[in-house]
Amino acid sequence: MTTFFSVCRRLRTAAAFALVLALPAAAHAGQACEAREPSESAIRNELDMAVKTVDKLNASGAELVMIGRVGQDLSKYGQRYSHLAYAYRDGDNWFVVHKLNECGTAVSNIYEQGLGQFFMDDPFQLEAYVAIPRPGIQKKLREAIRREQATAMHEPHYNMLAYPWATRYQQSNQWVNETLAHALEPQIISREQAQAWLKFKGYEPDVLKLGPMTRLGGRMFKANIAFDDHPNDKRFADRIETTTADSVFAFLQKAGLEDSHFVIRP
Repeated sequence: MTTFFSVCRRLRTAAAFALVLALPAAAHAGQACEAREPSESAIRNELDMAVKTVDKLNASGAELVMIGRVGQDLSKYGQRYSHLAYAYRDGDNWFVVHKLNECGTAVSNIYEQGLGQFFMDDPFQLEAYVAIPRPGIQKKLREAIRREQATAMHEPHYNMLAYPWATRYQQSNQWVNETLAHALEPQIISREQAQAWLKFKGYEPDVLKLGPMTRLGGRMFKANIAFDDHPNDKRFADRIETTTADSVFAFLQKAGLEDSHFVIRP
């Protein structure tokens, strides 16, 4: 399996965040790449959100957090946050490490970005949920997302609705969850082992109720959606289990892995 860890331009100040506009839109979390000119007000709001997030993260005293954004409107599925990432502190700067789908294709990679780029992925709404793991867990996670370690649990075959207990595909939130397992139990060296640990610790994926036409349309017309890794009894009952950001946040609390959490809005 061939993977890579792409390091994007590191941004330090609100003025430097504007440099992101000159960079190509390399990937989006489960979205197709569309050439759209962002408005000045949208850019300003996204940069303000990034600066506010840095301030809140600094005030928290954390060195590493899990951060979720409202990239898509998932309210009809009972979900709030669509995309999950790790954010870590390096000196005075914060960087995001996450898995991104390559513009609506069935391929993904692991990226490191500045917080400015994290909020400039055409979000449905500017809002972030920050979960702060316990201090000892932060340290282990920081080691697990170092460049040489970040792809340990990565599967490049992307499926936005990947089944949490299979390894044929992987979506962005699933990589975060399996990397958590790998970080906390170093003897875990495979995705199967990571999933077994998550199941043992009580992780419960969310169930999305999709109608048959929704399933059919997604499989026929979108390269980054597949259902063939789901058990037939659940798939044909239109009960699609997948790893949501909301379910991972709930697991952190239930398993006692979280120290605190807060929401950031403009």
